[in-house]
Amino acid sequence: MKKIFLFAVLLAAVPALAQNDSTSHPVTISGSIQSDMLVPTGKQADGSHEDFRTNTYADLSMQSQYVDAGLRFEYLEHPLPGFEKDFKGWGVPFFYIKGKLKNAELTLGNIYDQFGSGFIFRTYEERSLGIDNSILGGRLVVKPFNGVRIKALSGKQRRYWAHNNSWVSGADMELSLDEWFRSFRESGTYLTFGASWVNKHEKASDDQIMVDAANKLNLPENVNAWDARANFQKGPFNILAEYARKTQDPSFDNGYIYRKGYVAMLSGSYSRKGMSVLLQAKRSDNFSFRSRRSMTGTSSMINHLPAFTEDQTYALAALYPYATHPAGEWAYQAQFGYTFKRHTALGGKYGTQLKINFSHVHGIDQSAHPLYKVSAQQLTDGVIYTGAPTTSVTAYYGAGSDGYGSSFWKWGGGTYYQDIDVQIDKRVTRDFKMHLMYMNQIYNKTIVEGEGGTIRSNIFIADLMFNLSRQTRLRTELQYLTTPDDDHDWAFALAELSLAPHWMFTVSDEYNCGRTNAHYWQTYVTYNLGAHRFQLGWGRTRAGYNCSGGVCRYVPESKGFTLSYNYNF
Repeated sequence: MKKIFLFAVLLAAVPALAQNDSTSHPVTISGSIQSDMLVPTGKQADGSHEDFRTNTYADLSMQSQYVDAGLRFEYLEHPLPGFEKDFKGWGVPFFYIKGKLKNAELTLGNIYDQFGSGFIFRTYEERSLGIDNSILGGRLVVKPFNGVRIKALSGKQRRYWAHNNSWVSGADMELSLDEWFRSFRESGTYLTFGASWVNKHEKASDDQIMVDAANKLNLPENVNAWDARANFQKGPFNILAEYARKTQDPSFDNGYIYRKGYVAMLSGSYSRKGMSVLLQAKRSDNFSFRSRRSMTGTSSMINHLPAFTEDQTYALAALYPYATHPAGEWAYQAQFGYTFKRHTALGGKYGTQLKINFSHVHGIDQSAHPLYKVSAQQLTDGVIYTGAPTTSVTAYYGAGSDGYGSSFWKWGGGTYYQDIDVQIDKRVTRDFKMHLMYMNQIYNKTIVEGEGGTIRSNIFIADLMFNLSRQTRLRTELQYLTTPDDDHDWAFALAELSLAPHWMFTVSDEYNCGRTNAHYWQTYVTYNLGAHRFQLGWGRTRAGYNCSGGVCRYVPESKGFTLSYNYNF
């Protein structure tokens, strides 16, 4: 804490030190405050007896020509419902200082970064999910030549108010050939190659994984992952291909099996004025990658696997959100967007926008290997026996084995998730526009949540906007989800009145009209004053999953008064 305090003093002193030379080397200070508060009423679903709960963050950063610095204060001593136990605490867990030259920069402190699509390395912050998996250490970025960028980093990963014991190190290089060849640039052709490597060094002695009363696993202390990618763009066309591989990494996520991991992705898009097309596919196999092998939940993830499904913002469209299945999946996504021009039969007076999305996630082939007999010594040494069955004393399958075989192109495990949605944006008059959406969804609740079977639903949404005057707008939402499964049908209605530039009033109700007949009312008053935003509310939220980018956390039901404050400077 002393080091953090000294850093804060130094950061606060920088503007004063820079005043003497502010014309040639200006220093800018920026920051933000975010505080979300809850005063619960009645019995709390998570068993807490707190009468006041809040997640509060204060960020401060400084930018100058040669040095950037920043820190963040977090007060999470009484956190909002649904966060893991170790999330609780307060202090300054994030700080950094960055030195910059023409072709190089060095960062010391907490680091957020991503290699390629994030298959082998992505550190980021997502407050709604309670994720901050930054690396505390150092990073060097250099550009030795035009079209060449090299990154190298090393450190320990944050897990709430501590850091995992393992060391995470890696390097990433990108080559932009269009910066080498003038003919590429003149023809609008861009070609980039990239390659990455990440190492996790975790002592085997940190975990004692017993397969029976007398035998333990011999765990690898070094796990290596690498990634190769190519991105081609010419005019409206873009193609991205990426492949990642990971060495044996027995962990709680995969049942402590000794199997390598793989990810392969191919994505293509076409975009021009009035039309866009996206096609992409991904196959992942045993690719959970954590800085602590025994960890569960959302913490300690070194990498990120995109879900290839749309992040839904409407309440009922997000009722059954999909979380990426790191054990293995085939994921496909196709999107088509088209704008019907003004003064045409389908475009009308103002034009019409159409968007169609299709997402499908399926299990991969997983054929269990035969049950072999291995010796106690082989088991202790971590040897994976692949020969014919023997008469050795210990029969064994599961933890310590290579798990399963998998044919690359073959499906298995059934459908995990699927949705087909059609969206239409249409301005009917100068003062009235609407957004209409239909979604057909298949959600394998057993795969995502552990139980519940497969849920098939149809969702209808109408989002209507009325301009009542130059400063007054009324927005309404009408949603309906119908399904014979789970809790059956749901209805949702919302009305939002905006009085620019300061006020907004919102009331909504999410109603289960199929089984429980429960109402989830919410009311909010929002006031904006310059860079300040206040929101006061009362309501009841249903239990469910909050997801972003294929990562989810469970949120228990809550009821009470809420207050949010946001300030940016």
